[in-house]
Amino acid sequence: MVYFVGAGSGAVDLITVRGADLLKKADVIIYAGSLVNPELLSYANKECKIYDSAKMTLEEVLDVVKNAESNNLMTVRLHTGDPCLYGAIKEQMDELDELNIKYDYVPGVSSFCGAASALKAEYTLPNVSQSVIITRMAGRTPVPQNEEMSKLASHGCTMVIFLSMGLLPQLTEELLKGAYTKDSPAAIVYKATWKDEKVFYCTVGTLAETAQKNNITKTALVTVGDFLNPCYERSKLYDPNFTTEFRQGLDTKS
Repeated sequence: MVYFVGAGSGAVDLITVRGADLLKKADVIIYAGSLVNPELLSYANKECKIYDSAKMTLEEVLDVVKNAESNNLMTVRLHTGDPCLYGAIKEQMDELDELNIKYDYVPGVSSFCGAASALKAEYTLPNVSQSVIITRMAGRTPVPQNEEMSKLASHGCTMVIFLSMGLLPQLTEELLKGAYTKDSPAAIVYKATWKDEKVFYCTVGTLAETAQKNNITKTALVTVGDFLNPCYERSKLYDPNFTTEFRQGLDTKS
């Protein structure tokens, strides 16, 4: 059996209970060494064989899995954050389907959630933004034409941008083609929830300057949008005048 496990956003204790239990039981762990906190490997038992997939191809990962299966061993494929985002797990699962190898998927805390925690922010605020776009700049790996950054930026909602720290001048240019201005609020979150987490508040116009000044070149997310401003409307959910399924509001017209 193979388990795809989301390692969480960085802090060791942000892995799920289920994920931690599987790490303790695993005979083989293949972890994304370039991003997963290596302290998570302390959950592994002494006999567990551990492989760093940062140095491996898909074919090499599959060879390890097939060898484990032939010896009736349990494998944990440990991905950063939640592997549904930029985790390249679909191709792995498809290969396991072809090989008739059973697998399961354990979600984790994504770094975009960790970034909100670091910012002490809510992405969806009444009358500010009710949508979050999670995306990345086109680089060595392209993005579909209808998902070009300038097109997504035209909505003016909350944006969380992965894998783009080396392209900040281009990112700024694309954001400015959309609904944002040079003064639109932004923030760079470095290694969200890790012990060395850092947060840098800036604007769209100063993204590249802020990263350069603080020597942030990778392992960081960019967040953009008015959710970073202090102005918003109170939620109706807890408004005493608002009637819900569970309580009667003071204003019977609500």
